[in-house]
Amino acid sequence: MTRSQDIARRIAYWRRKRGMTVRHFADLVGRSQSWAEKIESGQREVVRLPMLERVAEVLQVNVTTLISDAATEAEAKPGAVEVSAIKSALGSYGVLFADAGPPVDVESLKRRIEYANTAFLASDFATVGRMLPSLITDAQKALGYGGGAGREAAALAVMVYKIASSTLHKFGSHEIAWLAADRAMSAASQAGDPVSLARGTRCAARALMSVGQRKEAVELVNTAFGQLEPDLATASPELLALVGMMLLAAEIAAAREGDAETCMDMHERAATLAARLGDDYDHPLTAFGMPNVEAHRLASLVRLGNGPLAVAYAEQVSDEHLNRLPRERKANYLLDLAEAHRQCGQPTPAVKALVLADLTSPQEVRRRPLGRDLIAALLAEEETSRSVSLRQVAVRAGLVA
Repeated sequence: MTRSQDIARRIAYWRRKRGMTVRHFADLVGRSQSWAEKIESGQREVVRLPMLERVAEVLQVNVTTLISDAATEAEAKPGAVEVSAIKSALGSYGVLFADAGPPVDVESLKRRIEYANTAFLASDFATVGRMLPSLITDAQKALGYGGGAGREAAALAVMVYKIASSTLHKFGSHEIAWLAADRAMSAASQAGDPVSLARGTRCAARALMSVGQRKEAVELVNTAFGQLEPDLATASPELLALVGMMLLAAEIAAAREGDAETCMDMHERAATLAARLGDDYDHPLTAFGMPNVEAHRLASLVRLGNGPLAVAYAEQVSDEHLNRLPRERKANYLLDLAEAHRQCGQPTPAVKALVLADLTSPQEVRRRPLGRDLIAALLAEEETSRSVSLRQVAVRAGLVA
């Protein structure tokens, strides 16, 4: 294959990966559809560097990605494009010092944050990844406001940094996620309200856990809970939900540490808050409620390595509760169930749960390290290595030819 044919193949690959039609791609480049079709078919070459740079800009990749297979393979890894864009936004400190132009429209920022959060719960990480760079930039601009407006902007920044940190965790970029979480805690301090403190603490605890500081994560949650506990008697549903999610983060951290007693303590505290909110309550931004508490209990049992108890626990979770979970949480529940069956030496039901997770949220299974590792583990099982449904998922995840 010639160099021009290689470039044509890569352009076609990235256009499809970005979800663009040939016509849309051509319009963005400023050329005709016929030109784009000839480029992708190899009938015409992209010779001039300025045009190659323009094509790369439209496809959101580096020029080297279009001219090097090694670069293409690196960027084609799940989440690499999103992680790179978020990392770049977090590293853009200039906005804190330079004249940032007109003030940020705070109401518009709120709507965009809500949309990004909804996309996250739907496991639409491509959309979240595209939105986060501008959200981070605008949140940092808004932090320059003073007085009451500054506290409101800080509260919004906590939300943005939390979404960024959670998204980075999805793709295994835990160190960068820690940076975003640290900024969430700093912004929470500026905001000075219990809701922001609970949200920032949950985010920081999750980040500490992911870099191996699990005891510190539990200690952080206990300290924050002690500060917030006096407010809980008259707390709003939002604060109760965020404190509940904070406790669930500590439950998972304790489970990973192998501390079953602390794990159960955190679970029971979270369940008490969920019961106060009512069985039919699900927080719109966090999905906190009894179904989510149950999903985290399954996750903690799996991380404690107690597959049999996890499988038995899952049998008690009602279909009604399971179906109330947002796509992101339901897919994770099913991945945890698959791992529980695998721990029990039951690869066939494990594959069934994995396939159902893939049907629920393909991005959650195919793009996350957790999902891909589970696929690989099940492919290594003699009983399921030839499973047609498993191999179909593996092919879609790019793990087998």
